[in-house]
Amino acid sequence: MKNSSFATISDFAPTRRQLLGLGLILAGAAAINVVPGVQLLASAQAAVPPTAQKIADHFSSVKSMAGEFVQFGPKGEQTGGKFFLERPGKIRFNYDGTSNFRVISDGKSVVILNKRLKTSDLYPLSKTPLKLLLDNRIDLSGGRVKSVKEENDVTTIQLADKSVFGSSKITMMFDPKTYELRQWTITDAQGKDTTVMIFNVREGVSFAPDTFAIDYTANRELNTKSR
Repeated sequence: MKNSSFATISDFAPTRRQLLGLGLILAGAAAINVVPGVQLLASAQAAVPPTAQKIADHFSSVKSMAGEFVQFGPKGEQTGGKFFLERPGKIRFNYDGTSNFRVISDGKSVVILNKRLKTSDLYPLSKTPLKLLLDNRIDLSGGRVKSVKEENDVTTIQLADKSVFGSSKITMMFDPKTYELRQWTITDAQGKDTTVMIFNVREGVSFAPDTFAIDYTANRELNTKSR
């Protein structure tokens, strides 16, 4: 992807809904939308398509990565920043701008930090779609793969898991040649999409020990004061 595609990113404070688009949809209700032209897998017992399995195996083999992201909200809002990922279960998004938002997963929990407003929202990683992306092995069994669409320039895989995020969905787009992840879209309970695109990605990187640390004491203190 060319960096010029992201030159119009505005500096604004993303709402909680937009932050949740990074992959933090909790169990809820939302219909699975059918994308025209995709191969639907009708049965939960259907075999995982070979293409989807190859992509999952490749993505699972990437144990650490870092790069930049741009996020598009349901109304076309844009923001961006840097991300850091380390398997299993760890990821961090640092949003650009004065909002000073952080989204951090330490392998057990995910926290949304707004330092300016002094808020800290904590969620179990096991109840977010991020878990599907951050496991040591990307598990496509149990009917999680709802559709696969193969095109010359992109392969799109749609996943759903009611035990993780209700009947919402995560749709991921990969390079068909390198199997590299390009972007994902989360559809919320109201059927609104939030898309995250990643670029300038580096694999096999090392991080400081505190990169994915969550301050649980500060989280408790902030939420106690806000009551």
